[in-house]
Amino acid sequence: MSSPKQGDVFTHDIRYTQEQVDLYAKISGDTNPLHINQEVGAASMFGKCIIHGHFSASVFTKIFGTLLYADGHIYMKQNTTFLRPMFVDTDYQAVITVKEIFPEKNRVLYETKVIDKATGTETITGEALLMNKKQYVW
Repeated sequence: MSSPKQGDVFTHDIRYTQEQVDLYAKISGDTNPLHINQEVGAASMFGKCIIHGHFSASVFTKIFGTLLYADGHIYMKQNTTFLRPMFVDTDYQAVITVKEIFPEKNRVLYETKVIDKATGTETITGEALLMNKKQYVW
């Protein structure tokens, strides 16, 4: 894989299950019933349980840690804005775009998004800054 160029786009399809959400609740300690209790979810303003924000955004660590320039990646910063709730058993797509390159520091600033595939609406937006002295060489 050659070094990234400004404007490069990488996509990854994702779909979460309630079992994954329940496991994340146990691991993180965030057992808010809005995430794990179907009755509470149904009575909420969303009409059903929602996925934890940080769990839904964890797709970015999956991408940078295993799928895109993973060898040598150092995750330096991530900012995230949660625009809409996300739900289990729904198809989403993570979209990673090279926003800015800092060649002297072997760093890339990425735009990070999650999009609901059925509606095309953004559920998460943000940016991630990564360093990679092995693969970010121009």
